[in-house]
Amino acid sequence: MQSLSLSMSRKSGALADFGLHSTDARRRRRSVILACASEGDTRSTSSFLSRTQTYALLKQQLQVAAKSEDYKEAARIRDSLKLFEEEEPVLRLQRLLKEAIAQERFQDAASYRDELKKIAPHSLLKCSSDATTLGIRVQVRSVYIEGRSQPSKGLYFFAYRIRITNNSDHTVQLLKRHWIITDANGRTENVWGIGVVGEQPVILPGNSFEYSSACPLSTSNGRMEGDFEMIHIDRVGSRSFNVAIAPFSLSLLGDDDGLII
Repeated sequence: MQSLSLSMSRKSGALADFGLHSTDARRRRRSVILACASEGDTRSTSSFLSRTQTYALLKQQLQVAAKSEDYKEAARIRDSLKLFEEEEPVLRLQRLLKEAIAQERFQDAASYRDELKKIAPHSLLKCSSDATTLGIRVQVRSVYIEGRSQPSKGLYFFAYRIRITNNSDHTVQLLKRHWIITDANGRTENVWGIGVVGEQPVILPGNSFEYSSACPLSTSNGRMEGDFEMIHIDRVGSRSFNVAIAPFSLSLLGDDDGLII
């Protein structure tokens, strides 16, 4: 596992979303998934799609059917999703946890959360994080890139976008990065490097620096966290300090199934 650079840009707007699929591609995949779901046995898709990936695609198709007001297809997809949720412990616990929180059954919610922490701790994280250290705010958003992933070969590709905003009164420079990448099997790798995307950006007070990068993973979900080493360049003799990058999920299912710990 290692973080791979994609591109860099400076922007003043909100974090951008990643466009994943074209309309035609969604339509083709929609017909394939619905055909598989109609068989009644979702395990029949395991020869070319993992169950997690099939579930994620079904959720995408449900959104498409709902937007197009095709209620018959939406009902069929919803039935397949319910079957997945009943058969998969993690999905079932996530649903039960959401229901318990919505109904303010906090004791039950705590119990479901404890179970999830044991069997799938990454499922409790969002695919985004936001942390501020000494006035330096770091926002992250991750997304699964289906086009560069090969689930059959154990390769899942995730892109992430980072925005660093200097809300302090001093000019800072990013010197180094440190990532801690953990896959669903608990295997952890530490990655260190000079700067980001080949630069050691200087960020003035009130300004932001934004860039995109990526991370391949051997499992369909995991987590990333770390820190940036920075220094105040407008203060003589200042020492470097670490700015936290709060944990965020790398998840094939995306934010819709993430929960905050």
